[in-house]
Order: sequence, then C-alpha cells, then structure tokens
Amino acid sequence: MSNRMLVVLAVLCATAAPGVASTVSAQSRASDAGDWEIPRTPDGRPDFQGNWSNSTLTPFQRAADRGPVYTPEEVAEREQVDGNCPANPGTVMCGRTERTTGSNEARLSGVEYNEVYWERGSRIAVINGEYRTSLVTVPANGRPPATTPEAQRLQQERRDLRSPFGPYDHPELRPFAERCIMFGSPVGPPMRPTGAYNSNYVIVQTTDYLMIMSEMVHDVRIIRIGEARPMRKDVRPWFGNSWARWEGDVLVVETTNLNPQQTIRGVPPSEDARVIERFSRVDEETILYEFTIDDPTMWTERWGGQIPIRKFDAQLYEYACHEGNYSLAGVLSGARYEERLEAQGASDSRRD
Repeated sequence: MSNRMLVVLAVLCATAAPGVASTVSAQSRASDAGDWEIPRTPDGRPDFQGNWSNSTLTPFQRAADRGPVYTPEEVAEREQVDGNCPANPGTVMCGRTERTTGSNEARLSGVEYNEVYWERGSRIAVINGEYRTSLVTVPANGRPPATTPEAQRLQQERRDLRSPFGPYDHPELRPFAERCIMFGSPVGPPMRPTGAYNSNYVIVQTTDYLMIMSEMVHDVRIIRIGEARPMRKDVRPWFGNSWARWEGDVLVVETTNLNPQQTIRGVPPSEDARVIERFSRVDEETILYEFTIDDPTMWTERWGGQIPIRKFDAQLYEYACHEGNYSLAGVLSGARYEERLEAQGASDSRRD
C-alpha cells in the first residue's frame, strides 16, 4: 500500500445535469434514535459533512440460494470469521464472505499484500433494522439483471480488440487503478465499497455544492446543488455530469454523460444512461445511500440498491498511489524477462 500524507481539500466548481422525479420518502427511514434530530447546515439543510465509510461484509449481490436477510446467528458467525481475519493466513481469501466472481472484491483480494493490510469491513450492513444479504435490492433477488444484446456486443468487441495482446504487453493494457489514474467505484456513481481497503470518504457541503472525496486514489466528485446544466451527449467526463436537488430532507443526485470507460459491473454505460442517488441522514452515525441504474440500452431492467455509510471516526490520509509504486514497472519488466527466457528456450531456475 502506498505511503500517505495529510490531504488538503478544495471545493471547486462543477457543472450539472437534468433530473428525474424521486420515489422514496426520507420520513420512511425510521430511526431508533429517540429524540435525535437531523444535524443541519446554516441554511437549514441536512448536514452530510465529515468523514465516512461504506465498508461492509455484506456482498454487493446476493448468493443465488439466499433470502434478503441474515439471521442473527448468521450475522454473528460472519462478523466473527470475516471481520477478524488473522494476519498472514496464507490464503487468497480470509473467511467465508459471499463474494462475487468478477467484482472488485474478487479482483483485488489476492496475495499481493499480507492479510493485515486488507480492510474489507467488520460488520454486516443493517438497513431499517435488517441484516442485509446484499447491497443490491432491486430486482428482488438482490442481483443485477441480465445485460442486453447490445451490452454483450460491446463487451465482446472490447475483448476482440485486446485479444492480439497479452495482458502485460504494454502499460495501457493494465487497469486504471493499477496505473494510479483513478479507481472509479468508491466515489461512483454509484458509490460502492472497494471490497479491499480505503472505502472511506470526506464530504464537504455548501449551499451550492456537495464534494465527495474518496480515500482510494483520492478521486473527487463535485456535485452542483440547484439548477440543472445539461451537457452535449458527446461530452462524457470521468465521473459524468452530476447535479442535485432537495426533496425534503433527502438530497437526490442525478448523473448523466457517464464516461464509457467508467464501467458499471463491467458494462460500459450508454449515452443515455442515468444514475440516480439519494442521500438521507437516518441517525447520528449513518447516511443511507440509495442508487438506481437506468440504462435500457445496456440492462434489461432498472436496478439498484441501498448501502449504509457510517461515520468514520479517524483521520483520512492521502492515498499517494505513485509514491514508491514499483508494481507497474515490475509486472512489465517481469513479462519482458519471461519473453527473453522463452525466446532462448530457457527456464527460470527459481521455479525448478
């Protein structure tokens, strides 16, 4: 993991995009906090500022044989096994958390670090008093829907484009995260736990803007609050074009113009894709985050989920990804070394 230094945050200006009507009322998020009142900014809006984390043991999508809620016994078992992994267990995965092949969790959870460095979460996600078995809640089976033939065609086209090359032929074939360019999923949209470490955020809020900075690769989204400012469809920033509006005490964010390289579950968003996000303060320690993916070109139906974002009572540091980072040069030079051995008909004596 990279060395990290204290971060200096700056709230900048950003553009915004048109919105859609929202469907869920903040008043339905009943809390057991008794006389707790929503903290508010000087302009009377719910205050989301501070350090937060959405790290959780709940998998993004539900296992095929599961219902929507864990029993208390299952929660106790998972939180003990998965939330308290020993250091250096000598295995790729620690515990039995239900992880999804092809997800961030599966891709990142390897042997590149000692187990002590992983921060996969220690608690099952609790929403409305329920221990959820998945973060995806729509469709009802807790799993993203099937992709469309167009999405499958584009995915195959990308595979065909890469097929003449090996994964280590040149740096542009390596993923953005490995190249310290951006990470994507933690800051969204939608905002998802990394499944590895650094699922932490700093939120700064003014009357006109909400800034969300992810600890992972220090990606930043700046969301305009107020009037929509649409972009041309051919303008597609890294994090899309977001704008927000208040519906009572719920901040509703809509994002369009999603960049095709910011894939959602490996699927590139179409020009007409929208992500709708909802932020609600439900108690002193929790923001309820809800998201909906609306992209009929790529998905056979709308889908989405709910993720609790918990207060993070610790200092966040800069994820200085390039500082002392030898991995990219290492994997490429290792590939060249193997190619030389193959050309010479030799083998690496260290493997014999």
